[in-house]
Amino acid sequence: MNIENAQVQMRKGILEFCILHIISRGEVYASDMLDELTSARIMVVEGTLYPLLTRLKNAGLLDYKWVESTSGPPRKYYILTEVGQASLKAMNDTWDELAKSVNQIVSKTGQQKGVTNGHTQPEPAAPNDYTSNA
Repeated sequence: MNIENAQVQMRKGILEFCILHIISRGEVYASDMLDELTSARIMVVEGTLYPLLTRLKNAGLLDYKWVESTSGPPRKYYILTEVGQASLKAMNDTWDELAKSVNQIVSKTGQQKGVTNGHTQPEPAAPNDYTSNA
């Protein structure tokens, strides 16, 4: 298994969810989204963002408006549509359920320190609290 590929696939799987969350806070410019996603180590390739934004717009989850800029061409600011807000709520519910399920499995792995090849090994004997060295 290529661990880097697995990590990329996990990040891709939650990219839309993260983008919708960022846009849900209010009108946002694409480069600001990119900065946040990059700093959170969710995405580092700019070429991934714009096609995804187009796909989300075509799916009716977001819209955009053009705003004049004092330092260059107009900027495109993205906003969630009502459909996008409803989709984000559903994704939040799914995320909460998924995170709980994954944490349940992962926490059991950490608890089974004495398991070898599927068999529980006996714990080392605990010191006898009732004996005294005096």
